[in-house]
Amino acid sequence: MKFDLSTLEDRHAHDLLTSSIIPRPIAWVTSINNDGKINIAPFSFFSGLQWYPPVLTFSVVNRADGSKKDTVINIEQTREFVINIVSTDLLKVMEDSAKPIPYGDDESYMQDVLLIPSETIKPHRIENAKISFECMLDQIVCVDEGANAGNLVIGRVQLMHVRDDLVINGREIDWRGLDALGRLSGNRYCFINSVIESETN
Repeated sequence: MKFDLSTLEDRHAHDLLTSSIIPRPIAWVTSINNDGKINIAPFSFFSGLQWYPPVLTFSVVNRADGSKKDTVINIEQTREFVINIVSTDLLKVMEDSAKPIPYGDDESYMQDVLLIPSETIKPHRIENAKISFECMLDQIVCVDEGANAGNLVIGRVQLMHVRDDLVINGREIDWRGLDALGRLSGNRYCFINSVIESETN
């Protein structure tokens, strides 16, 4: 079959893309607004852009009414954010943080989310997360306008936090211990339970 995604209803195109680009890591982003109110939200269009200097990127689509989501507004204001990596044990609380609340409401009250001050920026990081990246905004690339338009957030990593027992020889992360959660489509997720080691790469 062939699909011209540009001619499809938006959720139809969404479903085809999100069930094809799998698994996706989840950027669990903490940000603050100018009043210091905390926002926590997950995004699964997330990747590394380059490793030296380290740059991470994630995408936030606009709401159905065309307005920007709180995460984008906050980062535009403060130019700082933290990307926390989601492990499988954090699935429920991560999903809870995806529920919409009025802009400016503080999400630091969320049960089971332990926040801890960052060292180089103002937004707190999530203590429950086994890996966190303190980031400064490089740029936001807006693709289109209006409903479902994408905002590609590009951030330079200022400091990386890793739980001590996950670090192997000072230069690698134990993937088993990290137990990272992967996003599939719909309400489906996956975890890493097997690995193929290539001798050619």
